[in-house]
Amino acid sequence: MSPRLIFIPCLALWISCCAITLAEEDPYLIRAQSLMTETPLIDGHNDLPWQLRKNFNNQLNKVNLTTLNTTHTSIPKIKKGKIGAQFWSAYVPCDTQYKDAVRQTLEQIDVIHRMCWTYPDTFQFATSSAEIENAFISKKVASLIGVEGGHSIDSSLATLRIMYYMGARYLTLTHSCNTPWADNWLVDTGSEPSEHNGLSAFGKRLIVEMNRLGMLIDLAHVPVKVMNEVLEMSKAPVIFSHSSAYTICPHKRNVPDDILAKVHEKGGIVMVNFYNDYVTCSNKANLSDVADHFDHIKKVGGADIVGFGGDYDGVTRVPEGLEDVSKYPYLVAELLRRGWTDEDVKAALGENLLRVMKKVEEIRDSMASSLPDDVPIPYDEVNNPCRTSYGYPDSGAVHSLGILTLLLALASQAVMTSAV
Repeated sequence: MSPRLIFIPCLALWISCCAITLAEEDPYLIRAQSLMTETPLIDGHNDLPWQLRKNFNNQLNKVNLTTLNTTHTSIPKIKKGKIGAQFWSAYVPCDTQYKDAVRQTLEQIDVIHRMCWTYPDTFQFATSSAEIENAFISKKVASLIGVEGGHSIDSSLATLRIMYYMGARYLTLTHSCNTPWADNWLVDTGSEPSEHNGLSAFGKRLIVEMNRLGMLIDLAHVPVKVMNEVLEMSKAPVIFSHSSAYTICPHKRNVPDDILAKVHEKGGIVMVNFYNDYVTCSNKANLSDVADHFDHIKKVGGADIVGFGGDYDGVTRVPEGLEDVSKYPYLVAELLRRGWTDEDVKAALGENLLRVMKKVEEIRDSMASSLPDDVPIPYDEVNNPCRTSYGYPDSGAVHSLGILTLLLALASQAVMTSAV
């Protein structure tokens, strides 16, 4: 072999080693990794369960999450990314609405539970702020469930409660379709008509019931009208589990500045989405572009309303430098490089979400004497060929009763608010 043929691979190896050494010696990266051992990085939205559905029909026995390399997320990538807690998305598409959305959502909840059972050394199922903190102390990834889309509950408060009992801790009010009780974000694009001018009477009752349960209200996929309605009426703070800043990228899935200010007033959180289309409003983006959203949200609402909501495995394009979940420390390092203090970073990593959860739990406890709302949605609002009418003696009477129940619920909440 000629000396030149030996030299070329040796030079490539030397360059690679130098790059690794430089990265390891980056003081911002070292500081970022240190902070991530002190405060859990809590990510608001990951769609690995949907990838398990789409590619393996939820046959987890046929998948090895330690060797899986076709997704943004795997156990080695999670560990390298120093993720402390993850909301796993129990998502099913909008075309399941009025069909088998509930069954499919339950199957997504099931596969998240089975992930935790199958890999107990990595994942620890969690349903509360305290359980997140306990999992972090145990050096495991706290695994929570978020139901992505109101169509998953089939307009049933009983189904909402059952999913809560099974561990779901947030509900995204809509996905990319209207439900019988809420408009979705596409209404703001003009591509879909508004059916409710925001929330229907039943939709407003659902907000009250979520407050009573202690379930996080996720506004990531709703139009501005719904954002404002919920921020006005919810007693508990809200979340945007995977949305970015509208001023930086004017996409209707992102959050306008006036809403960011209201999220601050309400004590909520906006967890930044990494999807290129929401980061730069184009097919291409990089890590620095994502950091711009963090900077802007911090500028408008303060460091106490920002968080991470990568949307990994739910999107087709992610930024250069944030190719998978292993790259989180590099984004944290970029924030530090931009002048974020250790306190700012720790707030964004996990303290903000923990504060929101604790407040939601506090509101739940304050409503412990309130009875569950068991009045069904008016039948004429959900009548379709796939739905039976058992239990509905008269849709008109039920409709009137539903309005009355809403008024009573809101009046009760107003009384409790004034008493606090």
